Amino acid sequence: MGSDLVQKAKDNARQNFRDGINCAESVFKAVIDTGITGLEPEAVALSTGFGGGIGLAGYNCGALIGAVMAVGAVHGRKNPLEGEFKDRIDGLYGNPGLYRFFNGMVHEFKEKFGALDCAELNKDYPEWFDRDRSRACMKMAIYAAGMAIEYIQKGKEEGYTQPFGKNMAGRV
Repeated sequence: MGSDLVQKAKDNARQNFRDGINCAESVFKAVIDTGITGLEPEAVALSTGFGGGIGLAGYNCGALIGAVMAVGAVHGRKNPLEGEFKDRIDGLYGNPGLYRFFNGMVHEFKEKFGALDCAELNKDYPEWFDRDRSRACMKMAIYAAGMAIEYIQKGKEEGYTQPFGKNMAGRV
């Protein structure tokens, strides 16, 4: 079932991108359409502004953001104020901790594509509407959609005990 869902998300992302929706929408909608998140299709609107590295600004890759949003729909905190202050903080930074889990997505994507920012990922394509740039972005969207399903499943099976990659808090 797991690999079937991964392939379905990848196929969805490919078709979404071909249909002309942006990278973040392509990934987020691809995962929503598998049924794994429980989100209504209209939730894709949350991802619209992230295309092109947030409104074409070239910052964080929209495909990666779409994947993180999809995983957050399943594993994110539904009520972040629940519990005591210490428990809320430990739920993010601790072991297990949600930041460990999401941190892995960023490092996996960067290892695969060499960068995280849209501008850097697309530096070899001076024209935005270049067909080769579009193909490269579609490959990233397809990968990110599959990765999102894999992380959703990983969280259900392994929890949030993965080791941290590089992070601002110096956690290991």
